[in-house]
Amino acid sequence: MAAPQQGENRRLAAMPVKGSSDLRVAVIVPCYRDGELVVQAVASVQEEEPVELVVVDDGSPDDATRAVLEALPDDVVRVVRHDSNQGLIAARMTGLAETHAPYLFPLDADDLAAPGVLTRMADMLDRDPGAAVCFGDYEEFGSQNVVRAVPQTIDPYRLAYTNEYPVSALFRRSALEAVGGWRSGGFAEAPYADWNLWIALAELGARGVHLGERQITFHKRFHEGRMLDAARRRHREMYRGLKRAHPRLFDQRGENRRSSDLSLPRKLLYPVVYGGRPRLPFERAVKLCLDRLGVWTLRR
Repeated sequence: MAAPQQGENRRLAAMPVKGSSDLRVAVIVPCYRDGELVVQAVASVQEEEPVELVVVDDGSPDDATRAVLEALPDDVVRVVRHDSNQGLIAARMTGLAETHAPYLFPLDADDLAAPGVLTRMADMLDRDPGAAVCFGDYEEFGSQNVVRAVPQTIDPYRLAYTNEYPVSALFRRSALEAVGGWRSGGFAEAPYADWNLWIALAELGARGVHLGERQITFHKRFHEGRMLDAARRRHREMYRGLKRAHPRLFDQRGENRRSSDLSLPRKLLYPVVYGGRPRLPFERAVKLCLDRLGVWTLRR
């Protein structure tokens, strides 16, 4: 599977710099020392309708990133700056506060949007006013290339043990605000804040709509990093934090197990494979092998 090619189509959707009430979609791109990667992320937003596109510079200290941000066309993207580095979640929350469109799509600076997908997702939310979020499958590219299959519905039972839902989805602003955004329950540490957000939506009884099997919603750059390493080392601590923040969801695991659409073997395996147990050193190699076999992924 080849990585997305950025030179094929660089047409950007124009947008009024200050936002407009007739724009349906806002894209939030947090940036910290991301240099040319943020240019690729911005260029990947290719829609027939205009979108509200905001880059939040989270106090980048390097001249290269600042120069790149200064060169972004201000008729297409608005740059908001933090005076100091406050972290990914704070940058997303600034983006939430600085935008106006009813639907929001967070896009990390090292990831890429799928052309035309935001309009399709917004259309689905327009047709289903009761849905809080639209999501779909996504492609990982970089050091490994797979398509991740995302559950068809927001499943509280799965979420009690692991997060299989994407970082980037099209959220209804009212639903995000109802749960406190990515800082729901005061839980603001990445990457567990994404898991925390999906749990908060599940606790609220929120419903999501899936774009469709093998319908790619974004391209996630896969690479190992200090954030992932630190998350693995602190997994048990962070998982206990999730349980404290959402006691109702964890107390209802038995009830949610019965209503989950998982197969019986997977229902039994989730508490064993996932949950709060410590992560072992060899698990990364095992997961890569399972990915190559297509377990929990869709191979092209």
